Amino acid sequence: MLADDASASIAAIAAQAGVDRRTVYRRFASREELLAAVYQARYDAVEQAVDAARLDQAPVAVALHRYAEGIIAANRKWPVETSRLHAEETIRERRQHLIDQVDAFLRRATDEGLLRSDLPPGWVAALLPPLMRHAAENLPDLSPAQAADVVVDTLLSGVGAPLVTAR
Repeated sequence: MLADDASASIAAIAAQAGVDRRTVYRRFASREELLAAVYQARYDAVEQAVDAARLDQAPVAVALHRYAEGIIAANRKWPVETSRLHAEETIRERRQHLIDQVDAFLRRATDEGLLRSDLPPGWVAALLPPLMRHAAENLPDLSPAQAADVVVDTLLSGVGAPLVTAR
């Protein structure tokens, strides 16, 4: 509900959940506290996906697929935008730690030849999150693993047909 309408009221959220709004207020003192809990849960899911991918240990292609699959699943389970919480220091620190882990992984993927080394710095890191978000939102008939197949294939092979050179 919050993904569709970030300004949804506690009463509307409670009604959608099939509980009284007093039940929500017993758990969360304010709407902001409820939102913070949702955002924390989303970051928890993303951190679990990054850990499960074993970005620093698994073979690069395997880690990339696990990462995409885990992030797609997290995006589907917690489809809320978290950018408004980036000002909060603990969220900013958690987010930066995740970015650092993924950046190190992408450097390893480049060093091992899975990704091109001639691309501008940060290019792949900028493309990967929107690809995974788009797959999570727009490929609902595919499992997270199948959607990750599409993301990884798109990232590694592109979308253009192979170029045919004249002889």
